[in-house]
Amino acid sequence: MNSKIIIASGPVIVENNQVLLNQHGDTDFWKFCGGQVKEEEKLLDTAKRRSKEEMGIEIEILDENPFITYTTKETPEGKLDVILVHFLAKRIGEIKPGEDIREWKWFELNNLPPDLGPNILPALKHFRFLK
Repeated sequence: MNSKIIIASGPVIVENNQVLLNQHGDTDFWKFCGGQVKEEEKLLDTAKRRSKEEMGIEIEILDENPFITYTTKETPEGKLDVILVHFLAKRIGEIKPGEDIREWKWFELNNLPPDLGPNILPALKHFRFLK
């Protein structure tokens, strides 16, 4: 039986008042890099692994105290609980998106798109990039 709870981890990367977001997976909204924590994997390691897989970059964690939020996801098997864990991070290297990334972009913090994941604004507020 599959777990009805997903724990995902990823970085929040902001440079020059722009946030790095991408579109991947089975949703159409803009989101941070990140993905499901593998069994026995640490949250920080997941954030680093997914940054490399999705955007081809290394990251430096700037704050090991994460922002944690909860949402749900509808699947053919039913509703899943999703716990999202985000660490403030700095990008190291040039972006080379992975093949599962449909689109990526640096968005001005004062001009974010309307189709954001439910965790984007709360995370940006938590790390004091937005009021």
